Amino acid sequence: MLAGILVLVGCSTPPAIKSTTSAPHLTERYIIGPGDSLDIFVRDNPNLTTSVPVRPDGRISIPLVQSITAAGKTPDELAGDLEKALGRYIRSPLVTVIVKKFVGAYSQQVRVIGQATTPKSVPYRAGMTVLDMMIDVGGLTKYAAGNRAKIIRHLPGGEEKAIPVRLGDLMNGEIKYNVVMRPGDILIIPESLF
Repeated sequence: MLAGILVLVGCSTPPAIKSTTSAPHLTERYIIGPGDSLDIFVRDNPNLTTSVPVRPDGRISIPLVQSITAAGKTPDELAGDLEKALGRYIRSPLVTVIVKKFVGAYSQQVRVIGQATTPKSVPYRAGMTVLDMMIDVGGLTKYAAGNRAKIIRHLPGGEEKAIPVRLGDLMNGEIKYNVVMRPGDILIIPESLF
């Protein structure tokens, strides 16, 4: 009897382990936007392989495909659309789309306005923080009121949320003020009142 129980215990599968950590950046996908540069590779068709910019209207043109929408799609989705379009001219095309210069859709950009050394839009990258943004924009101007900065975040219901950010303290090494950015965030850095 005891031997039977030991055999059953030895054969049982261990309980499933539930992960308590989440990695949202693993599910994020890059969305092509106007201004991106794309490398389009068509297997066994070097005459169709090309590099193209995404026009301001969000479309691209390649040999045999006059105009196709690229903006708002992932590289894999665009590759599938190009395979369908090219399928009218060549047998079983295999297309690969590689984003060479990243700008991204507006909803995938993070903007910095106000008293940054170089205010600008930056393509969102998974795991991006306020400190990453400050490096991209060259820091604060001498007139910046860094500790009065805020992030404007658009929430799913169309609402906006203002998140205070103590940039002055962060730039002086207090890393606890390093906030994680999200696609579409706007970082506003006000001017000091002297």
